[in-house]
Amino acid sequence: MPLAEAGELLTGILARRGSSDEGSAVGELAEFCGGLPLALRIVGNRLVSRPGWRAAEFADRLADEERRLDQLRAGDLKVATAFAMSYEQLAASTRRVFRRLALVPGRDFDATLAAVAGATSIEGVWEALDELVDLGLLQDSASARYRFHDLVRLFARDRLHAEEPPSERDALTVTVASWLLRMATVAGRWFDPAYGRPDPPEADLSSSEEAGHWLRVNVDNWLGALRAAAGGGRHADVLDCAESMDWFSDRWMHAPHWHEVFTLGAEAAAALDDQARQARQLNLLAWAHLVPRDDPETTLRYTAQALELATRTGATAQIASAHHNAAGALRRLGRLDEAIAAETRAAELFKAVGDIDTYGQSLGSLGSCLRDAGRHSEALEQYLGLWALVNDERSGVTSSAAAFIRPIALARIAECLALLGHRSEAIAKLTEAISLMEEGQLPVPQAASLQTLAALLDEEGRTGESRHAYARAAEVYQAIGDIEAAERCRKLASAAP
Repeated sequence: MPLAEAGELLTGILARRGSSDEGSAVGELAEFCGGLPLALRIVGNRLVSRPGWRAAEFADRLADEERRLDQLRAGDLKVATAFAMSYEQLAASTRRVFRRLALVPGRDFDATLAAVAGATSIEGVWEALDELVDLGLLQDSASARYRFHDLVRLFARDRLHAEEPPSERDALTVTVASWLLRMATVAGRWFDPAYGRPDPPEADLSSSEEAGHWLRVNVDNWLGALRAAAGGGRHADVLDCAESMDWFSDRWMHAPHWHEVFTLGAEAAAALDDQARQARQLNLLAWAHLVPRDDPETTLRYTAQALELATRTGATAQIASAHHNAAGALRRLGRLDEAIAAETRAAELFKAVGDIDTYGQSLGSLGSCLRDAGRHSEALEQYLGLWALVNDERSGVTSSAAAFIRPIALARIAECLALLGHRSEAIAKLTEAISLMEEGQLPVPQAASLQTLAALLDEEGRTGESRHAYARAAEVYQAIGDIEAAERCRKLASAAP
């Protein structure tokens, strides 16, 4: 049942208690029951038959996953018994797949991961999944992904511990985590110009689009595997995976987990006593605080640590990255002269070590510093230079980096043109940039550019087009989870006359 209806059902049962102390505990209880009517009835019956119990105290009991199924019983009624009736109807091979799926770290999974967890073939797992869905022990979706009901997952875990020896459980746990980490690392490297297309590519990762999709839909799974590997002391695997996310994180910059990913990476590098790679992870942590978290002061603390380690080990690329991230933080803090100096130094170092891809990004950031300092003509010149760089096949910029930088550079050119009074030209270039961002699946800069476009259209008196652009910006902001910006753009769309 939907949680709202589950709460209403439980409230109706508890009305017989004549107590008004339930409060928000009813909602917690309904959530722990996962909206399952049998579980709700059991919870209600236990509380009604025990007037001295407080609903909040029972909710505290159910919060413990290890005890939850045991608590969901009242007389002859047991949630686990209902699940067991379905479980016993399964073929032995399907029962094995069912209980081993409890090892999947995330909330949902596809058939390929189910085959890895179930230690069976893809043909065999399809049969098992169909049987599990038919008996209600798994839920499926139109996107060919499967998930447990929360209580069914706990039952599967109980069966796993009861029926599989510890040695097999441990070995299978390592197998699943290793597979997820390997897939995540390969997928992340699709976006790293230093790696590019794997040879041969994984069946599910035969393009950057498929790799990006896999990373997004499986984030709970590979992140869970990363945590498990870190807890198990598999530092090299953790560091490889964290490093592979460098370029992909730019494409999913407002995802909430980058701080954890790069923290685990930095800890793994420290455990391996690899200071150069630790500096890289600290630089990525600096970025995570600068962009997704908007915390420039913390960014500067991480860049200082990265700069110290990189200088000590002679890691010039990481020295450059520290200056680059520091420049971004200084720009956010309004310390523009310092930001320009730091970004200029970063660009020089990136160019010196031959990292033209990041050199291009540094040039763009320098343009942003100049723009914020009111030096609009210099900023435009900087962006035009970047545009020429990414469109020159002989420049050394890789095709993947060019595809990422090109639409952002064009948007910045448009912004500078608008600041210099060339609004019509700015609108044309911004419209082209937005199209390239949509094509390249870059929703964060796309949302910001749509908002800028909407404002320019409004200034030109093109009210209907402005309203449409604000509405599109709201949709993209909503999709990336920036609810505040989405609501702001919706209001602007409706406010237009």
